[in-house]
Amino acid sequence: MRLDRLFRPRPALGAGRALYARAVEQSRSPTLYSAFGAPDTVEGRFEVYSLHVVLLLDRLRGQGELAGEVSQSLFDTYVKGLDNALREMGVGDLSVGRKMRMLVLACDGRAMADEAAFACLPDTGALEALLARTVYADADVAPLRKLVDYILGQRAALADQPLERLVAGEVDWRPA
Repeated sequence: MRLDRLFRPRPALGAGRALYARAVEQSRSPTLYSAFGAPDTVEGRFEVYSLHVVLLLDRLRGQGELAGEVSQSLFDTYVKGLDNALREMGVGDLSVGRKMRMLVLACDGRAMADEAAFACLPDTGALEALLARTVYADADVAPLRKLVDYILGQRAALADQPLERLVAGEVDWRPA
């Protein structure tokens, strides 16, 4: 019985993985690429996918110990997903570690930049500038307002969802 508890995964681990899966699913919505103009490239998809993870991390921030554990699990699953993606793209085993360090640093920087942009709301200037540098960096046309409205809508929808559902790994995204 005690060994069973020792080897049973913590609920926060499963919740973080479930939130990650839902973020990936939402980031694949065709509307984000067709109507919102996010580039349908490796870089564009990475930015949109990262944005959804950051939205969840932002919602869980400062919400207690369990939310912190779920947040850490979500981030760890995200990093593992990046590692897996690099390997699937054919990056050699010897360079994956170096590339992962660079990606994790970039993700940390991105999360801090997102947090700073969110702190400026309702002024959306910082968020628009961030999206122009990240999501739309390689885009010919940048329909920033559509994506900003989408992000603000998702933040509001996440804020309205009970924390208990989120720490259980359940999230309802608004349609893109």
